[in-house]
This record gives sequence, structure tokens and C-alpha cells, in this order.
Amino acid sequence: MSQLRKAMLGLALSAMAMSVQAQAVLPSAGTLVLLPAQGDVKRANDQALATLTIEEQDKDKTVAASRVNLKMTQGTAIVKRADPQAVLTTRGYYTYAIYADEPQKASAKSRQPIGWRVGQTLDVLTTNLATLPKTVAAAQGVLALNGLVFSLSDKATRQLDDERIVAATRNLTERIASVARAMGRNPADAVIESMDFDGAGAMTSMENAPMAMKAMRGMAADVAVAEPSFEPGETTLHMQLIGKIRFK
Repeated sequence: MSQLRKAMLGLALSAMAMSVQAQAVLPSAGTLVLLPAQGDVKRANDQALATLTIEEQDKDKTVAASRVNLKMTQGTAIVKRADPQAVLTTRGYYTYAIYADEPQKASAKSRQPIGWRVGQTLDVLTTNLATLPKTVAAAQGVLALNGLVFSLSDKATRQLDDERIVAATRNLTERIASVARAMGRNPADAVIESMDFDGAGAMTSMENAPMAMKAMRGMAADVAVAEPSFEPGETTLHMQLIGKIRFK
């Protein structure tokens, strides 16, 4: 390599070094940085909401309603005996008229129902997951399982608040250090002016296991049903944090 080329290469390298040095020492005092962070905490689901239903059909509306009322009373008593701590809620009582499928003529009189369909729903909220299969199997002797959702109880959600705050704050601290290094500053020069916790308590993932089944008609209350198998899964609770950071 000629002396001229060596000299030109040396000048180029010196210019690059000076440029990098100039970038590293750019003034950053008073710089305000808005920095997002997040904290995710997972916990096994400890609560289940089972939806039990009963539906009856008969030409006589009172007969269908009586069967529904009797079986719902029997099913509710079974659940209470199997899981005394469960919270039970009855809802969705309905009575529908059933008509023949033949088309109605414009001049014909109002169609008369050929039967009636009556039903009701029972919601069972419980944290007793160990005996849930046994409870459901016992209730299925009379009622039908129409839905099952696992989630975190209010108590577990409150307990995870501290963990989510700690996780989000730790992530913010780590990101502040990364920003400081990128700016050529000491992380100790960063001062947190404010922290905005956004979305605390939001569940981004919930295990939902709906199971649709036909209502069992004419089944005696003492008919044994094999216990179903349930996997509660887990829930991820997410917390979003926005930090306002100012460098000294």
C-alpha cells in the first residue's frame, strides 16, 4: 500500500472515530423518555362455572313445566349436597310453543300449537375443583351439562396484583438501563417522573371449554353417570406500564 493510501485511510478512520465520539457525547441532559413496559403473571385456574340445563317437551304446557320444575329442584338439591360451598344461580326460564312444519295459508286462522317446550338453566360457580367431576356427574343424572368455563377467582386475582406490579416495574427498570446505555449515560442519571399502570386486571388469556350437550329427557334421578374429566388450565394476567423518564 502506498504512503498516500495509508494516509487517506488513516484520515478516514480518524474521521469515523471523531464522528462516533461526537455522537456519544451529544447533550442529553433534561431528555424526557416515554418508555413502555409490561408484566405478565400466570396462575393455574382455581374456579369453574358449570352451566346445567333442563328442557322438556309435551303437548300439555303444564305437564312440560311441571317436569322442568321437578327436575331442576332435584338437580339443585344434588349439587348442594355434592358441593355445599358452591354458589348457585337459576336463570333463563323459557316456554315456547311448537307449531307444525306445514306452511300457513294467508287466509287461514292463527295456527294452534301442537306442543310446548319448557327449559331452565342453573349456573354453578365453585372453587372446589377436586370434586367438580363428581358433582357434575351426579347432577347429570337429572340435568345436562351445557357449558364449563375455568377462570381465576376474585381472591386469586387480587393476590396477583402485587406480582404484576413487581413484574412490570422490574421490566421498566431493565428498559431504562438499556436506554441509558444506548445514550451513553449512566442509568443512575435517570429519574422516574411518573408511572402509568394501564390495563391492570385485564385477562388476555382464558381457558374456555364450552361443551354443548342435548338435554336428557326422561332420565331418572338415580341413574349413574360416569364422571367426566376436566383440565382447568391457567390464566395469564397482563399489566401495561408507561414510565416517564427524565435524564439529569
